[in-house]
Amino acid sequence: MARIISGQHPTMNRQRDKAFFLNWWLLLRPHTLTAAVMPVLIGTSMAVVEGKFKLLLFATMLLASVLIQSAVNMFNEYFDFRRGLDTVDSVGIGGSIVRGEMHERAVLKTATTFFAISILLGSYICAATSWWVAVIGSASMLVGYFYSGGPSPIAYTPAGEIAAGIFMGPVIVLIAYFVQAGSVTMRSVLMSVPISILVAAIMLANNIRDAKRDGAKGRKTIAIRLGQSKAIGLLGLLFTLSFLWTAVMAITGLATLWILISLACIPKAVQSIKMFRRGGTPLDMMPAMKATSILHSQFGILFSAGLLVGRLLPLV
Repeated sequence: MARIISGQHPTMNRQRDKAFFLNWWLLLRPHTLTAAVMPVLIGTSMAVVEGKFKLLLFATMLLASVLIQSAVNMFNEYFDFRRGLDTVDSVGIGGSIVRGEMHERAVLKTATTFFAISILLGSYICAATSWWVAVIGSASMLVGYFYSGGPSPIAYTPAGEIAAGIFMGPVIVLIAYFVQAGSVTMRSVLMSVPISILVAAIMLANNIRDAKRDGAKGRKTIAIRLGQSKAIGLLGLLFTLSFLWTAVMAITGLATLWILISLACIPKAVQSIKMFRRGGTPLDMMPAMKATSILHSQFGILFSAGLLVGRLLPLV
């Protein structure tokens, strides 16, 4: 009775706690975390096919990758707020600071903490493998920070999709492969390309949705430069290139034919393009953007599964 009288009703406390954790969860932008998980999964699967796998290194690499991506998302939230890009009417997960759901200092502090933890995890990976990982990892973190931070954010230029495609694609795939296999081969480089293209597609989809708002704030993304129709056409081209690259690798023997199962997600790509074509407002295009992220996840899982199944059931 005393707790109810004092305003500490258990139900109210649970609702408040639930809202608190939900706000933090959304701040991580969970739909983007596939860009951190799938490259690690693919890189590790490539090493497993060669009979090389260390569970602790895999878990450490995966956690570090997710923490870095989460921190980048938080830096993006913080700097978008500081530059006045977010408003209370912003579509999507962004805008939690301007809506009063999160405090800007808490967001910045948490992002910095995630980076610090990633450095500690990276130190273990380097000690177990090579300190060259620290050089490449540090470069990735710098790109992640300057994607939305600094005087000339990468996200405000046409280079955003390229930076994301490289550092959330081949870089992560090859680090994940290297920490298991101890080397990087041309085959591993070529096999990292399809998922890299789809990472860039996620960023392009996000920029297509936000083109009108971003253009009004002075951003010059590829989506803004090309216009909505051509940007959607480019998105379709990225999907096509990823699928064609996968098919060529299987046909030429660079990878097992089993990776062709990843082409089962083609309908999701078609769905994404159709929804973008129909969508007129940022809110209308939210499902299309979500479909692009789901496509990336489906492809990564199926591609990795194809590699692993190919080791157990080789096709002649």
